[in-house]
Amino acid sequence: MFTWLGKRSDGQRKARELYGAVVAQARAPVFYSRLGVADTMEGRYELVALHLILALERLGQPDVAGEELRRETLETFVTDMDDCLREIGAGDASVPKRVKRAAGGVYARSNDYGAALGQDDDSALIKALTQHVYQGDGGASVAALAHYVRQARSDLAGQTRDALRAGVIRFPQPEAP
Repeated sequence: MFTWLGKRSDGQRKARELYGAVVAQARAPVFYSRLGVADTMEGRYELVALHLILALERLGQPDVAGEELRRETLETFVTDMDDCLREIGAGDASVPKRVKRAAGGVYARSNDYGAALGQDDDSALIKALTQHVYQGDGGASVAALAHYVRQARSDLAGQTRDALRAGVIRFPQPEAP
């Protein structure tokens, strides 16, 4: 009678595992120490958003057919943002607005990165990364981050449907300039 509950729990577990891999990758020290991303709340948010966008793009591909898993992974992000804001002491009244802004930021960045990744050269991707990740000043590191983003997207495209549906996602190691 309650089999739907078990299926939902399993999907949420897989989404938490996928999102956990996104956050773990976004926290890789090389982004901050060698690629010049600011080690601030904003910088960490930008890298989580970037990796989440790449993961959601892959989960949305027809060969994965994981719309429910994709939605649950995004819901896990929203829950994490809510938890993080409360943990840092944001007032209860401001948390929903700030979570909504964080989720909206992912959608906006998804459009920017998606359009940039659709182009053959890196100029639009460098511009989008400079704007979002580096807040206007990417310097020499932005080209290395752009290369990493393209590599990550390519690597994710090669990951199997079964692995993704099981909650397993792997990102490449970023290379420092």
